Amino acid sequence: MHPAFAVGLVFAGCCSNVIFLELLARKHPGCGNIVTFAQFLFIAVEGFLFEADLGRKRPAIPIRYYAVMVTMFFTVSVVNNYALNLNIAMPLHMIFRSGSLIASMILGIIILKKRYSVFKYTSIALVSVGIFICTLMSAKQVTSQPSVSENDGFQAFAWWLLGIGALTFALLTSARMGIFQETLYKQFGKHSKEALFYNHALPLPGFIFLASDIYDHAVLFSKSEPFHSVALAGHLVCLHWDPDVYRGVEPPRSHKKATSRGGQEELRSAWSTQSCCVLARGGW
Repeated sequence: MHPAFAVGLVFAGCCSNVIFLELLARKHPGCGNIVTFAQFLFIAVEGFLFEADLGRKRPAIPIRYYAVMVTMFFTVSVVNNYALNLNIAMPLHMIFRSGSLIASMILGIIILKKRYSVFKYTSIALVSVGIFICTLMSAKQVTSQPSVSENDGFQAFAWWLLGIGALTFALLTSARMGIFQETLYKQFGKHSKEALFYNHALPLPGFIFLASDIYDHAVLFSKSEPFHSVALAGHLVCLHWDPDVYRGVEPPRSHKKATSRGGQEELRSAWSTQSCCVLARGGW
């Protein structure tokens, strides 16, 4: 497959995901859990059939390491879903989560003792300024709604602050998960398809705690008028045309590039991922 065609499919899939996810969230607020469950279930079934070979293929990375990664991955997904219920608008949700580059760089410097070029620091600073401006304007929009009283306005702003806190927590947890995954790949080799399968199959029992919410929204979906397309379709296109892009993993043909130059290869891979698919990581 030509690289430009693959990039185009990923871009189209992620863009359609954002559009239809917002349509679903407007019609049925709080539907993120059922969308996430459908995504996890589909990828787990597909991976069990074609990657795990019906359970006959032993994982290259021990399950205990996947358990740690899955705990973080599941937490990030659920927290990001609930953030939409806390007065967080979809554009802010999308832009704020693109700040994973910032979180990855900060934790990389603190934990892995990495150093980056001046160009990388400048790029991250510009992204930070953009996220700050978007967040500030979103706060003004929440507090300046003319249809609410002063008390209701304060309450709405308080919920918005809680949503920002939830997004920040999910951002840092996602970055820590990326660093943990990077250390595993250095030790056991890169197995992106295997990681994609186990990261979606192992958390499935955790959805038992969300069963009531998932059932309620399943009933609501069954009573609503059918959509011709849904957010899951766009997201699955993004995931399965290039699973390496979804996990932020460097493509196999570029494995020969040195990664000891201050972590610049890892950051470049993460940058290309976040540029076109900010919603794919740690979420829907």
